[in-house]
Amino acid sequence: MVWTPQQTGAFLDHAAKHDQDLYPLFHLIAYRGLRRGEAVGLRDLDTALDRAEITIANQITAIGRRLRRKRPKSESSNRSIGLDTVTVAVLRAYRSRRPRDRNEGLFFTRPDGFAWHPAAVSRRFRRLVALTDLPRVRLHDLRHGAATLALAAGVDLKVIQAALGHSTLALTADTYTNVLPELSHAAAEAVAALVPRRLTMSASV
Repeated sequence: MVWTPQQTGAFLDHAAKHDQDLYPLFHLIAYRGLRRGEAVGLRDLDTALDRAEITIANQITAIGRRLRRKRPKSESSNRSIGLDTVTVAVLRAYRSRRPRDRNEGLFFTRPDGFAWHPAAVSRRFRRLVALTDLPRVRLHDLRHGAATLALAAGVDLKVIQAALGHSTLALTADTYTNVLPELSHAAAEAVAALVPRRLTMSASV
């Protein structure tokens, strides 16, 4: 399940008010479709806000309480992602107020300067959602939502594949093209608009 654009916006507005530590991370996932471990593991050296770009070259996974850094799950997951101006502004604002004493070299850190545990991020997400009237979704569904939002905005499927780090275009297509009902409606209208007609009303049979 994914949220509609309106629901996504409502959640992000809520998160901006009630969890300033993690709101920027949730915003980045919702807009650009990062995996949870990729967002938690985003490094300063891979963040180029002046160029409106981030590089996914590191992720954090966990075994119990123990955190482990490693490269992305596949070659296609190691990628560069362009950022919109709103997301750049959100990340700049966060960077200006984040902890000065940081021991991990990570872009997103806890208030004490250490790395977020992925499970802790998911728990905070669930608590935020529970305080709203929105449908219950998982944190990973924000990634799915980013893909469907891009499709609804008319972004080419190949571009979405690259942003998500999918290994094949077929995986992207099979996963996302039928998620938002309005996409099929928009496609139907686009096809109908290509057919020249003289009558403004359907002819009776």
